[in-house]
Amino acid sequence: MPKIVDPEERRRAVAEAVLRVVARDGLESASLRNVAAEAGLVIGSVRHYFADHTELLIFAMEELGRRIGRRIGARSEPLLALAPGEDGRALTENLFAELLPLDETRHRETVVWLAFTAAARTRPELRPCARRMHDGQRSLAAHVLTEARRAGSLPDGLDIATESLRLSALLDGLALQAVLQPDDVTPEAMRAVLRRHLASLRAPRP
Repeated sequence: MPKIVDPEERRRAVAEAVLRVVARDGLESASLRNVAAEAGLVIGSVRHYFADHTELLIFAMEELGRRIGRRIGARSEPLLALAPGEDGRALTENLFAELLPLDETRHRETVVWLAFTAAARTRPELRPCARRMHDGQRSLAAHVLTEARRAGSLPDGLDIATESLRLSALLDGLALQAVLQPDDVTPEAMRAVLRRHLASLRAPRP
């Protein structure tokens, strides 16, 4: 009796192969042939689930975004459950720390995401997905800061738009430097910078 294959499960398995190839060898190595070999399939099987190479790359980008999104969602739940006046500093730090390469999994994801976003500069087909991820990070920062201001944890006059951009830029910069200079920008250093930045938002504005 032939084995029944779940199409979505197979598509996710192929996407995982893309992520492994990109993390190990770079985006330029994520050809259909190399991805098929990584997934233990023949090229014809990959083509059965993806119309072309572009569709495969976009699906892999989206799958990466979904993974990160699930972790962000799990970290958000405790923040939403805080009672009025309860200290949420550690929870907020842990939420944004999910966007930093603090362990092997997040480091690999960061390497892959940087490869995709760099490619999106010259490959228009990748730009919408890259833009959604970028906008999602800014929106997350804006939402968290807005709720913290509403709860009285941040100054009433805090410029949410500017601070959201600043926080997003800080996260991006730390992630990039940690990938390029991992001996200098350690997980402990990234945590310390993030914690210091979040604490600075609570300081009285002149």
